Amino acid sequence: MQKLTNKEEEIMKILWRLQKAFVKEILEEIEGEKPHYNTLSTIVRNLQEKGFVDHEAFGNTHRYFPIVSKENYRKRFVNSALADYFDNSYKGLVSHFAKEEKISVSDLKEIIKLIEKKD
Repeated sequence: MQKLTNKEEEIMKILWRLQKAFVKEILEEIEGEKPHYNTLSTIVRNLQEKGFVDHEAFGNTHRYFPIVSKENYRKRFVNSALADYFDNSYKGLVSHFAKEEKISVSDLKEIIKLIEKKD
């Protein structure tokens, strides 16, 4: 699975939420500055070439839908970040968030309980 650009990831989030959409519908969902229709169409076709979406044809227009689930992408994204930035160490990842005060003690205790239940 190839890595997505920020714009491609934004489009995938919209498709995961809508489940199926024409380029025009995707364009309506984009917040802030909207790309030109043809630019968005190219991005969606790139997503198809990368194997993230497919389409069904309705005459000359296509309705796109995700073929990679949000969960599968999330796993790949987390595993990639873990390898690239934390030497494949979950401890390093959690320690980073603790040091940055992005995770509370109660959250950490809840995570420990989840881990203990797996045994």
